[in-house]
Amino acid sequence: MKQLENKVAIITGAGSGIGKAAALLLAADGARVVVADINEKGGQEVVEEIKKSGGEAFFIKADSSLAKDNEALVAKTLEKY
Repeated sequence: MKQLENKVAIITGAGSGIGKAAALLLAADGARVVVADINEKGGQEVVEEIKKSGGEAFFIKADSSLAKDNEALVAKTLEKY
């Protein structure tokens, strides 16, 4: 059993850079990853990379500088998991 199995991680800025690296590492350790970014293309690519490696992830377009986007991000995550 992986250390983060049955855990959910929300990663903002996960479409590139440090956010992407964090998303991939958490997925490799068994977390279900919610990939959040304003860059839909980059975010979807990270989701596909996680799924190809056997992980579980989904993308939500969100601007983490906006409270309404953060609230929607958490609400959608709770709906799914």
